[in-house]
Amino acid sequence: MFIIEAEEVEKKLTMEVCIGLMREAFSDYEKGKIIQPLRSIHQFPGQHKFGFMPAYLGDGKTFGAKVINACHANLGTDYPSHAGYVMMFEAKHGMPLGLVEAGTITRIRTGAVSGVATDLLAKKDASTLAIIGSGAQGHSHLDAMMLVRPSIKEVRLFDLYPAAAEKLKSYAESKYGIKAVVGADVQSSVKDADIICTVTPSSQPYLKAEWVSQGAHINAVGAFTPSTREITSELMAKVKLYADDQTAMTKECGEYLVPLEEGLIDESHIKGTVGGLINGTCEGRTNDDEITLFDALGLAIEDVICGQYFCQ
Repeated sequence: MFIIEAEEVEKKLTMEVCIGLMREAFSDYEKGKIIQPLRSIHQFPGQHKFGFMPAYLGDGKTFGAKVINACHANLGTDYPSHAGYVMMFEAKHGMPLGLVEAGTITRIRTGAVSGVATDLLAKKDASTLAIIGSGAQGHSHLDAMMLVRPSIKEVRLFDLYPAAAEKLKSYAESKYGIKAVVGADVQSSVKDADIICTVTPSSQPYLKAEWVSQGAHINAVGAFTPSTREITSELMAKVKLYADDQTAMTKECGEYLVPLEEGLIDESHIKGTVGGLINGTCEGRTNDDEITLFDALGLAIEDVICGQYFCQ
């Protein structure tokens, strides 16, 4: 068995490589080539969300699972918010192949999936980016957005921890040479933004419909349980909604389930999936006035295909 730690994952799993892997995974998943049971997430004492996420890839070579703990109490500390491993097995005899550090995979692949969705849904000439949340996912999403939309000239940042926003500001300016502004609040940060990424652990919705401009694309990434939301019901009712997995969205996504229960949307509100957009089986953006929203829950296929990448 091999054990691949964070440093090697960081070195080899570049954003460009990972976006290519995500396109492959979502295309195969949409075609029915991949087996992916619903993940299991358990809330443990101490703000621990412990998850088990299995998947069998369609090429018949490997299968595996991510075993990870999300601890939001670590935000603002020297400890990562996500810790665990992706465990890989070969498919012929079912023998373990190895472990790949999952926190780094999670950070990179989450941004990469948003990058795929943004490339498919955002306006081609998008120039202004807003990122709400400046932790690991803030950095990952900046990298992904700049890769798929090099037309971006300005990024606006907001975080409840100002030091985190300042750190991301310095990263954006030094790596990409673009204008970076730390906003005073969410409203001013998203004003007139072409692309908005919400990557916070907030349990209460904060991104309001009246703050979002026509034609914007939103990646809602931070919330992933039936009771947590970043997007208000009124905004959700206004957007064209896309999922990473439609079945998972109808069972786990509070941003969809709450307005559904409130009667503001119905089941037809989900317009498609990332895989459907890749394969051309669902309609994407049709004009520059539509507000599109990709709501990510995070799928095992994303982690396992990254684990397979290190098995080759």
